[in-house]
Amino acid sequence: MTTQPPAPHIEFDGRPATEETLRIPALYGFGHFTALQVRDGRARGLGLHLARLDAANRELFGLPVDGDRVRGLIRHALDGAGRRDASVRVNAYQPPGATRTTLMVTVREPAVMPSGARSLMSVPYARTAPHIKRPGEFGQTYYGVLAGRAGFDDALLTAPGGVVTEGAATNIGFRDGVSVVWPDAPALTGITMALLEQGLERAGRPSVRRPVTLDGPDGVGRFSAAFVCNSQGIAPVRRIDDTVFAVDEELMKDLGAVYDSAPEDTV
Repeated sequence: MTTQPPAPHIEFDGRPATEETLRIPALYGFGHFTALQVRDGRARGLGLHLARLDAANRELFGLPVDGDRVRGLIRHALDGAGRRDASVRVNAYQPPGATRTTLMVTVREPAVMPSGARSLMSVPYARTAPHIKRPGEFGQTYYGVLAGRAGFDDALLTAPGGVVTEGAATNIGFRDGVSVVWPDAPALTGITMALLEQGLERAGRPSVRRPVTLDGPDGVGRFSAAFVCNSQGIAPVRRIDDTVFAVDEELMKDLGAVYDSAPEDTV
């Protein structure tokens, strides 16, 4: 028998979800969010998450989002859920007629990316306004389902011309033997990716952004290794379509150490 995960704890602006407030994400899906892992009431890259929410809210709704308000709502939701370790999402919406952004905080059990090497199926899909993290992305879910049916772990999104952009719910990076290479293409700069870039630079091993394509001189086959990352962690990539990569244990160890060195902030 499959055990269902516990239902999430959901609050809107610091109050428990009701039938009325749940209509907001159900009927007014235009919005944005950030997702973070909290351990013992602390989170890596918290300032980046708050900046992401504020920037997206200004762009979508013309209003700021106060970081102290967000932190207070996260703390309140964690207390309401009775958790110090959790997966947390903060969604921002502005229903018609509202003058203030509604913040929905969802608290679930903590999550960790599976440690096994991942297989990715390339798909022709580029997100609109990819720099904004937003809910209800049909294309990512659709192609993720197709990738699973084809025997892959996830989808790899590509722009016209086979330009590699990002994973369906991850950033992707490569190793060219010297540097960590991130695709230079329209994509969401994930918080984990940003922390890795900062950490590699501090360690004197700056990463670079360069065009990456499926084929040709900038093709994925020229790289010795690949990996994906998001708020749940970092995992190696063992293949993209028919291109096979060896798991670079040294690279994965280094990336893990760089990520672990990022300071944790109290929510």
